[in-house]
Amino acid sequence: MDLVFNRFAFLESRNPMKSIISHVFFVVGSLIGLGNYSQAATVSVFVPGFANPYLAGMPNGTTAPFGDSAPNQSPLLVTGLNINQASYLSFSATGSASYNSSIYSGPDGGAWFSRGAENGISGLRVTASALIGVFLDSQLPTTTTAPNDLNFEVLTRDFLTLSPELKQVFFIGDGKTSSSVNQKFYVPNGATRLFLGTADGSQWVNNGGGFTTNITRYTQAAIPEPTSMAIFGLGALGIAYRSRRKCRA
Repeated sequence: MDLVFNRFAFLESRNPMKSIISHVFFVVGSLIGLGNYSQAATVSVFVPGFANPYLAGMPNGTTAPFGDSAPNQSPLLVTGLNINQASYLSFSATGSASYNSSIYSGPDGGAWFSRGAENGISGLRVTASALIGVFLDSQLPTTTTAPNDLNFEVLTRDFLTLSPELKQVFFIGDGKTSSSVNQKFYVPNGATRLFLGTADGSQWVNNGGGFTTNITRYTQAAIPEPTSMAIFGLGALGIAYRSRRKCRA
């Protein structure tokens, strides 16, 4: 910071007008820099092993094959975070869950399996019992067709960023890469809700365990609009110039 102010002092001694302009650019540049900082909020939830993501957004009384129904096997609706397209999420999860009450796995899941779409929500290929999620808008998921399935055996679970679509089930796991880097999950346009569940082919009703999960929401700080910044810069320049003229008088 001393270097910055020494630079201003040098400019002032050589050319007063350049000094004024430099100050204005410094202030405007600082405002732009504020946009690089993210504001964070975190909630902690427990996702039970019997949370069926294919009941996300479905009304009470909805049934699924082999004994599942809403709300008993409905996935967890995350509350306490404002979901919007200008943010990304990060997760951390611990615990273990079972898809058959005997084989338990951590949040990254166990053996690979595939399943198809249901209730307008995509299918996927992922590891059994893994922590998974799905974003919805305010409508019933059955009002539109399901998006394409995600295959995490091809995509790999070791991604740095992921941008799922609305109604597209996605892998979360423990929220970290194999080198313990926090993964970023970008919120799709129009999303208003996030549901969390576990990976299974059917019959979540007999699943056990669950995951303690922390979800952190990051929102990019607002950057002043170009017009507002220009007005601010011109105003600051005019004030500084008038002040200097008064000092010389």
